[in-house]
Amino acid sequence: MRNTSLIFCAVVLLMTACNDNSKNATATTDSTATAVTATKTDAAPAAMPDSAAMMKAWEDFKTPGDMHKWMAKTNGSWEGEVTQWMDPNAPPTKSKATITQSSALGGRYVISKYSGSMMGMPMEGISTLGYDNAKKLFVNTWVDNLGTGIVQMSGTYDEATKTLNLKGFQTDPMTGKESDIREELTTIDNDSYTMIMYGAGMDGKEMKFMEGLFKRKK
Repeated sequence: MRNTSLIFCAVVLLMTACNDNSKNATATTDSTATAVTATKTDAAPAAMPDSAAMMKAWEDFKTPGDMHKWMAKTNGSWEGEVTQWMDPNAPPTKSKATITQSSALGGRYVISKYSGSMMGMPMEGISTLGYDNAKKLFVNTWVDNLGTGIVQMSGTYDEATKTLNLKGFQTDPMTGKESDIREELTTIDNDSYTMIMYGAGMDGKEMKFMEGLFKRKK
């Protein structure tokens, strides 16, 4: 009788286990099916944009506008007085500089060629300024003979102050990492403007390291 009871209990336990496994298997199957369905739904390709809308967007993106006309006003030759600070607590150095600017690629960009000095060394630089119609931002790059990196900045024009505000980054030669930089280019009149550059100082805080007054060469 004791053996019969043990066998009966064993059968009951086995049946219970089988039922549980069957439920788990069913739940797993259902869960897997749901996951596959969700994956298929997520992976569904997005609808292709209308070809006419694509052409319109591209046309708007590539066509020069008012901001490009504004940039073109700076074309020509400029002479400047430049003040530079290496240490905010030390006297600045002063030097002369010249800039030649011209439009390129159908008026979409303005290329500037800079000639001057920095820290007593001859300096030559090239700037490309554009206006990205899609981003609604001015975009700028700068390269010179005193480095091997490319400065990249972007920003907006404030009509109230007639100032182009650009922010971006340059390479810190001490660390090899990016360092913040910004520029304020303010129009005084059609024949003069100021340019102020800010960057990280010795203590890591922002400082003004260059300021120039440029006048159109006639």
